[in-house]
Amino acid sequence: MMRSLFSGVSGLQSHQLKMDVIGNNIANVNTIGFKSQRVTFADVYYQTTQSATTANEMTGLGGMNAMQIGLGTSVSSIDMLMTPGSAQRTDNPFDLMIEDDAMFIVSDATGTYYTRSGAFRVDERGTLVIPNGMRVQGWPANAIGTEIMRGTVGDLKLNTPENNSADPQTTTDVNITGNLNVDDSVNPDGTTNPIYSAIKFYDTVGTQYSMPITLTATTLDAAQGQTTWTVAIPFETLVTPPNPFTTLTDTNGNQYLITPPVMSPNPGTIKFDVNGEIILDGTEEMQFTAINLRTAYVRDPDDPNVAVAAPIIADVGLQNTGGGTLRLDLSLLTQYDSITSLDPNMGTKDFEGAGKAAGTMQGFDIGTDGKVTAYYSNGDIKLLGQVAVTYFDNLAGLEKVADNVFKSTANSGDFDGVGAAGSFATGTLEMSNVDLSKEFTEMITTQRGYQASSKTITTSDEMLQELINLKR
Repeated sequence: MMRSLFSGVSGLQSHQLKMDVIGNNIANVNTIGFKSQRVTFADVYYQTTQSATTANEMTGLGGMNAMQIGLGTSVSSIDMLMTPGSAQRTDNPFDLMIEDDAMFIVSDATGTYYTRSGAFRVDERGTLVIPNGMRVQGWPANAIGTEIMRGTVGDLKLNTPENNSADPQTTTDVNITGNLNVDDSVNPDGTTNPIYSAIKFYDTVGTQYSMPITLTATTLDAAQGQTTWTVAIPFETLVTPPNPFTTLTDTNGNQYLITPPVMSPNPGTIKFDVNGEIILDGTEEMQFTAINLRTAYVRDPDDPNVAVAAPIIADVGLQNTGGGTLRLDLSLLTQYDSITSLDPNMGTKDFEGAGKAAGTMQGFDIGTDGKVTAYYSNGDIKLLGQVAVTYFDNLAGLEKVADNVFKSTANSGDFDGVGAAGSFATGTLEMSNVDLSKEFTEMITTQRGYQASSKTITTSDEMLQELINLKR
């Protein structure tokens, strides 16, 4: 009789614990990356009132089974279900969902932890963190942002001084495309007029300048059907040096006077055939000596004929090498009977050597491989790092810590400190894997089990009461 009381009590305790787990699951139905739990029961110690026997030929009796009385139930395990949760699209570039059974690696001063919640953000120090402030772990990129340096994982720092801007690049190549009409350069009386254009370039600190250039039809070879044009840099003279000088104009309209760079070959020439096509004999490619802006001048505002030194510290064509050239390609010009239209461009025909201004960071992007890329105002793209993940031999062996993070245990396996590259869905979060229909069903059966256990106690009590009443 007393055994049934204690069995009922064990049933109450076990079902109450299961209800606690169900309540926690339901409470976290919208928790990002939450993994639900389940409770399993096991029967406990049995009191054997009669042991099992075998058949006896002498007595002619068969074997008998053991007679045992159970003493209730207990919680056998509280398992963590590591099945993936459903995906929620957020379109936030810092939201990542792992597409397999890996774990994100995060850390703080107390150690290393793991999570399935990929709701990342950048803190005031430019470090990638999760909502509770733990720092996301990964691999950094090399100094120029072209390759990931894999090794022991560390904090992913994004908004650092070296990452907030992109270095400028000096222009090394320019080209001019378009059409030259001979009639625009040769007058009816045989005299010639230069056709003006300009070449543009960036200096070593990212300032863009334009420099005038002239193209003049100088030789008309009727027998060969060829026209030769001379390419030159126009110059002027002042009362004070530099004499002669060429004018450079920056993007703000400021003008600077420099000694004309030396052209090679000098003079520069290009030739067109009778069909107006340029003759590619090597003369269509020329170069200028590096333009030294450290010796530039500006006009004196009080006397335009006087030049004073300009406070500029940059060189065109110099990339911290002590020398260099600015190459000019005119191979795409034509000489048709059409309007003259010249288009100066920075870079080669293949868009190499164009140079660029300094850039400021415009935003981030995290790819499906976890690589963090920064975009800059000058068009540069730079790798900042890569989010790393880790795998465990037994995911269910991890221990929940709170704040959506886990820690490793003796039954989960260890993190090797290096991690692995993951596969992610970007702009997406993994939601809780709680199944409400299942939880509510479990809640009903748990409630009924609890009621049945309590009924066992009250019924046993009534039977004891009847036993006591026999004395009356």
